[in-house]
Amino acid sequence: MKPIRLLGTAFAVSALLAAGTGSVFAQTKTLKFGHDNKADAFENPAHACTAVFANIVEADTNGSVKVEVFPSNQLGSAKEHVQMVRDDVIQATLSSTGAIASYYPRIDVLNLAFAFDHNAATYDVFDGPFGNALARDIEAELGDVVVAGFPDTGGFFAVTNSKRPIKTLEDFEGVRIRTMTLPSHQKIIQSLGGEAYPLAWGEVYSGLQTGVIDGQMNPVPIIAFAKFAEVQKYMTLTNHLFSPYTLMLSKAFWDGLTESEQRTIRYAAESCVTASRGLSRIIESSDRGLAGLMDKIEVSALSSGDRAKFKTAAQPVVLKHVEETLGKDGVALLELFKTEVGKANDKLYLD
Repeated sequence: MKPIRLLGTAFAVSALLAAGTGSVFAQTKTLKFGHDNKADAFENPAHACTAVFANIVEADTNGSVKVEVFPSNQLGSAKEHVQMVRDDVIQATLSSTGAIASYYPRIDVLNLAFAFDHNAATYDVFDGPFGNALARDIEAELGDVVVAGFPDTGGFFAVTNSKRPIKTLEDFEGVRIRTMTLPSHQKIIQSLGGEAYPLAWGEVYSGLQTGVIDGQMNPVPIIAFAKFAEVQKYMTLTNHLFSPYTLMLSKAFWDGLTESEQRTIRYAAESCVTASRGLSRIIESSDRGLAGLMDKIEVSALSSGDRAKFKTAAQPVVLKHVEETLGKDGVALLELFKTEVGKANDKLYLD
């Protein structure tokens, strides 16, 4: 009879273990993270950001939060990702300024052309009082998201085209440039003498190839991995815009996390931002960025004098656009942006 009793005990222990295991699995929370770039953490800042985020969250929550990353618009467009986060269909995304603009028009204050002097200034602004104010304003306006940071999309914008080198305002005349569907982007190109042509991201390469558009504007890493040098002849390092991603989470998902899990996601998001910045700077300076592009496309930079002329032409139209369309809240946010950018541009690092 003893073996029978032992067998019964074994079944009881197995049942308890199974019940306990089921309880652990029931507590696991899945965070689905969608973005619109390729699944290569060494090629683009977006996937570097999500890869670092996923690794930290899964490790430091001891598996209580599982992260599933869906790159390359597998679940929909960038704009659709924002709505999916709001509906808790997915739990996180990296939203471009263009994708979030229809939900949060005040994101357009970031498009004050020729605002920043250097990359380090962008870090100060988006990690400081302005970034905090912007995050809280997005959360208040949408009501169903949590903003966890502003990762780098690749750095400052450059302009490519197939018609002529652009070194002066006169060179811009009549060049048709693809923009996002942001009114400010269109107004900037028009203020410089170009023709603005809004076009979906997925159609840009073919548009350049067929001549529907003459050029486009994006950070150097994006120009490189999108292989635009295959269909463009000239690139100008205008550095006229810096448009970070907005890392947003579903508030419904966030509210279901423990305090410990929320803390982990916060510092994982900070590491995600850091990774996006680091990879952006590395790509810019490597043969997969500017160095590699210089062998395939004619590259020029604006002189300080011409940059001043570009700034004088472009900034007033953005200021007017904000005043006319974004109301007093938009104007107040823009004023804070200008103040913090000024401080960051003047800051002496390690002085």
